[in-house]
Amino acid sequence: MNFNNSVIDWKQVDNVISSSNRILLTTHENPDGDGLGSEVAMYHHLCDEKKDVKIINCSITPSMFDFINEGGCIETYDESYHLEWLKKCELVIVFDVGDFNRTRDVKEAVEKFNIPVMNIDHHPHPDKNDFSYNVVDIKAAATGCMVRSYLEVARSAPLNKKICDGIYTAVMTDTGCFKYSNTDTYCHSIAIECLENGVDTNSIYQKIYENSSKKRVSVLANMIENISYELDGKFAWSYVTIEIMKKYEASKEDLEGFPDFIRSIEGVEAALMIFEIEDNLCRMNFRSKGNIIVNKIAKSFNGGGHAFASGAVLHQSINEAKKVIVDKTREMIQEQLDNI
Repeated sequence: MNFNNSVIDWKQVDNVISSSNRILLTTHENPDGDGLGSEVAMYHHLCDEKKDVKIINCSITPSMFDFINEGGCIETYDESYHLEWLKKCELVIVFDVGDFNRTRDVKEAVEKFNIPVMNIDHHPHPDKNDFSYNVVDIKAAATGCMVRSYLEVARSAPLNKKICDGIYTAVMTDTGCFKYSNTDTYCHSIAIECLENGVDTNSIYQKIYENSSKKRVSVLANMIENISYELDGKFAWSYVTIEIMKKYEASKEDLEGFPDFIRSIEGVEAALMIFEIEDNLCRMNFRSKGNIIVNKIAKSFNGGGHAFASGAVLHQSINEAKKVIVDKTREMIQEQLDNI
């Protein structure tokens, strides 16, 4: 099965899922609202179908998403605890992953037991991939939209609030609260359906976006001080070092939304954030308002993602990385600006 940005036969997808009893659900490292919301929605559906199902991720769940982690349904991989359960797993479904390697230890365990893997995602994937079943729709605003499409075919019972909380979280976060250019009528129809099923949309918004720790605010202030503007202000970038993270005892969770903050600045067409992860490892995140295709830039660093939101890593020190990444990004943005 390889629905790679082609018309998806959800009935065929359901035949695979329905024929499996023990099912693992997972998403990428440093999980976001789309990956978590998608797997939580699927989890509650499969529980209703009496499947033996677990959500096991390679990274801990950010506290802002505790509200969908009811009963601790989202587990963090622990080989000593999970390996025995995985031995008899019949299917793995990965959500929003972009690259299966981003599931880290979970991928290693899955490959150890040769478990079939189904990919449900809205990121671009090559036709040749490692998935047993590849279900990709790059036109979908969120993987959560794809989960909703699946449930329209697979589920006879009405959606319950637990499922809707997951789907709403997925769609809301990946559309920037329904304001990004990927937002379409289907996204709004999902929001209406979730409201009708009792989802407290204001509460979810506050828990995710209005719950900043003081540590986050301190790091954000430092990031703002470091913002640089290039190309007459059309390109803006900043960085966060390990030193600053340690100074304020901040975590990865505290860095959420930094690239989007830079993109929101008046006149900025493309934004770049560089995060120092280790002494010789940096992560870069690109954002665009729509005139600059930033996944082209990410791909030049062996990364990827969406046209207007993408990322990559570079194995260099922060000082070396800043120069290499900024110089290349500036050059590629200028090339696109020349053709606008």
